[in-house]
Amino acid sequence: MITIGITGIIGSGKTTASAALKRKGLPVIDLDDLAKKTLTLKGVQEEITEKLGSGFVVNGEIVVERLRDAVFANKEKLKKLEEIVHPRVRARLWGTIGELEGKGTPAVVVDGPLLFETGLYKKLDRTVVVSADMDKIRKRLKKRGMAADDTEKRIAHQIPLEEKEKEADFIVHNNGTREELEKEIENLLERIKEWEVKPDASQ
Repeated sequence: MITIGITGIIGSGKTTASAALKRKGLPVIDLDDLAKKTLTLKGVQEEITEKLGSGFVVNGEIVVERLRDAVFANKEKLKKLEEIVHPRVRARLWGTIGELEGKGTPAVVVDGPLLFETGLYKKLDRTVVVSADMDKIRKRLKKRGMAADDTEKRIAHQIPLEEKEKEADFIVHNNGTREELEKEIENLLERIKEWEVKPDASQ
């Protein structure tokens, strides 16, 4: 079985591309979803309160907006949060991959916004980057209602797309219509079939 990471930056269209792959029948593991589930664990909530301070857990639930604002504004808090969450997310990830491999699944997609930032891409067989022009990304985020300063803050916390593209095994270009993106996905599916046949072939 081959593991294929799919990533990008906020607004590039990674989630849309992953959803298209899922519709085509590929199993997709969403790391954001695993992280959200991890934040519901009592032990995790207690550790967050202990290491990051009070006010982030209310009535047994993480106040996500408050936590996100705090870690974006403080690199030390961000590092502490990652040390709490990331090992648990990775354990769930590899557990799920193991289950799929046991069923004879030929390929699995790992959807994560920070595959490069965390170094996880090095442990996956292939990496796909969903890319778009920065002006289009900013327009999409503005259309979603995201404030310009918030947009820039989030973009600044991620490795630039150009750098991710250099390390990618395949790039999905998402500058056009939904139909054009579907064509890009079809091209990706063809490449995945090649990877399944020759998983160790150089690109």
